[in-house]
Amino acid sequence: MPTEATTTDLHAFTEDWLEWHRAQEARLADPHGFLAVTGLHWLDDRPQRFPDAPGAWRTGPDGVVVNLDNGEELVVDGTPVRGEHRFGVLPERGGVDAVWGDAVIEVAKRGGNDIVRPRHPDAPLLKAFTGTPAYAPDPRWAVTGRYIPFEEPRPTTVGAAAAGLEHVYDAPGRIEFEVEGRRLSLTAFPGRGAGGLTVLFTDATSGVTTYAANRTLAVEPPAADGTVVLDFNRATNLPCAYTDLATCPLPPAENRLPVAIEAGQKIPRERGGS
Repeated sequence: MPTEATTTDLHAFTEDWLEWHRAQEARLADPHGFLAVTGLHWLDDRPQRFPDAPGAWRTGPDGVVVNLDNGEELVVDGTPVRGEHRFGVLPERGGVDAVWGDAVIEVAKRGGNDIVRPRHPDAPLLKAFTGTPAYAPDPRWAVTGRYIPFEEPRPTTVGAAAAGLEHVYDAPGRIEFEVEGRRLSLTAFPGRGAGGLTVLFTDATSGVTTYAANRTLAVEPPAADGTVVLDFNRATNLPCAYTDLATCPLPPAENRLPVAIEAGQKIPRERGGS
């Protein structure tokens, strides 16, 4: 029989997870989030027009350029622009959001390619969104591990959800941990915030109860002795789990775990999950 202290701790753990889960769902339901994407348009040196964005778009050595027709306008960094507008050379995994009426036109670089990815608040996928299934939170899936930094960051090439695309990340180290008595490790990539890490992984649930291609997990900065916590209850889907209009990275081969991580987000309903 659980003690009162244990019950209180479990309640607090569950409430913290529910707050996190609600924030994740709110981010997905954002009117200009990934579920609002209506097209993934690859740019080259030929001017192209798209049905879900204004103007004619092209790219080249000097970066992305759009030529807007008379009466067309974008708002870039709060400033209305008309006619020809040059976005310049974009950094890898960087981009600019240009406002067009109630839509946002994302102009970005992914895998060395310049793209235009419009986001409309009336997108069918967004309007149909009812939430993401997930495993019930369980403290046993908050696993303590140890971060082992590499002597030098290792450039690591991974595949992408978009065919023919590759992403390159500098991996600063790996995380060693145990699950069900098995010693495992995950190559880590830089995360958000100073010292934070992120891992991309699949496991034995992938393609069964969780999305087949990947899941991601944010990890807080390691303690002075390298200790980290892998809270798999907070393993999340990347945008490619919901839409084909994404360029998400795939896990490196060594991050394909041979155990079932029965925690975190499951296959989205948009992909037949329940």
